[in-house]
Amino acid sequence: MATQPQRTEMDLLAQLNSASRGPASQYLTTAREALVCLIAIPGLLDKVELKRVPGGLSRNLLFGDDKVSVWAIVWSECARTPIHDHHCSCCFGVLSGFITELCFKRVDEECVAIVEEVTRAPGFVDCMLPSGPNIHQMVNSGETEAISLHIYGYDHNAHASSIKRVYQLAAL
Repeated sequence: MATQPQRTEMDLLAQLNSASRGPASQYLTTAREALVCLIAIPGLLDKVELKRVPGGLSRNLLFGDDKVSVWAIVWSECARTPIHDHHCSCCFGVLSGFITELCFKRVDEECVAIVEEVTRAPGFVDCMLPSGPNIHQMVNSGETEAISLHIYGYDHNAHASSIKRVYQLAAL
């Protein structure tokens, strides 16, 4: 992590790194287990100086190598991502606050229609492969700041983000 992590955090990251070089199913299981363990650590990010963007979201790199990147995302009230899918695996867990995840289906190459809206509470963890389309949008649906932890299967030095493609909401 950004400051000297506890041994258990380093163990989790080492296991994640090792699993990232194996079969996808093993990697996703390990990523899910790592997120469950990490978000259960009280004060996990207390010693990490997190960037904050008023009215928006900020991505804070906690760990990264040539296969995996781990980010803390700080969500201001009403902050949202674009509607998007991923070029890599995407796993996330909610540390604090409430994140609404909107899921979509493609209507055509550029437009999507909403199929589900679910509010994710602290402790929630989900993982997906880029086999999709796994098109979604995440929104801070609470009245206070939210923080989520994300594990992506990509080298943060080779890609600016995990987003493969951005979509527009189809007109009704």
